[in-house]
Amino acid sequence: MVKVLGIDPGLRVTGYACIESAGGGGAAGRVVGAGGAGGGSGAHRAGFGSALVEAGVIRLSSKSSVADRLVELERDLAEIIERQRPAVVAVEKLYAHYAHPTTAIVMGHARGVVLLQARRAGLGIVELGATEVKKSLTGNGHASKSQMQDGVKSLLGLPRRPEPADVADAIAIALCAMRRWK
Repeated sequence: MVKVLGIDPGLRVTGYACIESAGGGGAAGRVVGAGGAGGGSGAHRAGFGSALVEAGVIRLSSKSSVADRLVELERDLAEIIERQRPAVVAVEKLYAHYAHPTTAIVMGHARGVVLLQARRAGLGIVELGATEVKKSLTGNGHASKSQMQDGVKSLLGLPRRPEPADVADAIAIALCAMRRWK
């Protein structure tokens, strides 16, 4: 059994999802969205031979300084890693769009915290391109946020779309990394 923690890093909302390979045993599956826990009992099985163990978001106050948000993100990630004990942390590679170059710089701060925390915990790291993740889940490397949410819902047999989209992205990242890691 292998557990993978997928992270969709951000300075306001960071999505996370922990999945485990089939045969991992009876962890209770849950999807945490803006409104709290849900998703029923039992782990949700994926077509990839994996089960969703836990998913949710880390919300950071936009009123806090960037430095304070990074400290809070690091602390919350450490708690998730301690609770779930994954073997691997998966995160998207950084890319910059010419229209929004500052976004890549800001996202790099959060991504750096994720990589630091994973390495500090002695975990494997899988870095994936956004196009690879989207294509792996939907067959379309340019899938929209809603297509990703629908793809995750369908693949895992969830009763509703994962909300917010950051959760669906984190689940997709974890699933794609699990395929690569096996």
